[in-house]
Amino acid sequence: MGTAVGLVVGLAAGMLGGVALGRGAVSVDGARSIGAGLVGSAPTGDDDEVDPVAPPVRPAEQITLAFAGDVHFENHLAPLARDPESLAELRTSLGRADVSMVNLETALTERGTPVPGKPFTWRAPAGALDAVAGAGVDVVTMANNHAVDFGEVGLADTFDAIDQSPIPVIGIGRDESEAFAPEVFDVRGVKVAFVSASQIVEETTSYYAAGPGRPGIASALPRDRLLRAVREARQEADVVVAYVHWGLEGYTCPGDEAIAAARELEAAGADVILGNHAHRVNGAGWVGDAYVHFGLGNFVYYLNREPAGHTGVLTVTVDVPASDEPRPDRSLVTDADWDAMLISGDGIPRRQDAATTQRLQQAFETARECTPARATP
Repeated sequence: MGTAVGLVVGLAAGMLGGVALGRGAVSVDGARSIGAGLVGSAPTGDDDEVDPVAPPVRPAEQITLAFAGDVHFENHLAPLARDPESLAELRTSLGRADVSMVNLETALTERGTPVPGKPFTWRAPAGALDAVAGAGVDVVTMANNHAVDFGEVGLADTFDAIDQSPIPVIGIGRDESEAFAPEVFDVRGVKVAFVSASQIVEETTSYYAAGPGRPGIASALPRDRLLRAVREARQEADVVVAYVHWGLEGYTCPGDEAIAAARELEAAGADVILGNHAHRVNGAGWVGDAYVHFGLGNFVYYLNREPAGHTGVLTVTVDVPASDEPRPDRSLVTDADWDAMLISGDGIPRRQDAATTQRLQQAFETARECTPARATP
């Protein structure tokens, strides 16, 4: 996960335009805070008077962000986690955007014992992060109900894996501050902040929620801490993304709690809101000024029969005004594309023939009907 200061220098393969600035606070001009000063600031004496230098104006910019759902390496998918090129074919879909993100739904350990009472416990070796990075993914969330499936021993191994990861991991930390810290990317001068948390009531949020001096995942039970993280990110970043573990498992409708959370996150300042947990593709569209995908479904996954095998890549286009212009009274997301796919027998999602793609796309469009989302901005 790295320290709270300094630049992240190990960038993922396939990253086209985004530079990871790292976790924690970012100054309004994009400089990372280090000690008492800012990167690039000149030392001054007590008697010196220095005229403030205004940062250069960033021109209006259009960026793309891509998202997909659950990734794990269970059963016959296990060899994928040990090959950094196993998911390389996804670079042409998920990896084409300026910044791309998935939900890594597994503990990163080969030790420990399963948490008692959980019907499914998932784990993968640390190399899983290299395989995900090889797909062109730039950042992952682990704020989900499988990140701590193998208890404290597994959690310690997971942190060791994150410390060596080629890409940033959010939504989990050695304490609450680290778990909720945003990952901030610079995309051609546009600051994009990513935050994540889980609001699923189960063993992970009950026993392994990060707190003051306590390691675990970022818990949105209640949502106050997540909403605060979004508001703080809004003060520093041009675009804020919130990826939340929510919804009703096995259903294509998100349920009241996910809808309520989406509305609150939009009001707090999130521009793009992603949900997952249902293992089904849910509907998507604009809610207020945010674009919300209520359920991205499975992505790299050990089940491939429909509906569990229905998946896809969401790519949103974000139009950001110049830095000297006011934020518009509209959504920054001007376009959204759902690239419908099916998971193949080897666990890797792939595009299908025209007829199948049309059927999958229609199912995705129909799922919007049980959400408050609009099809257009």
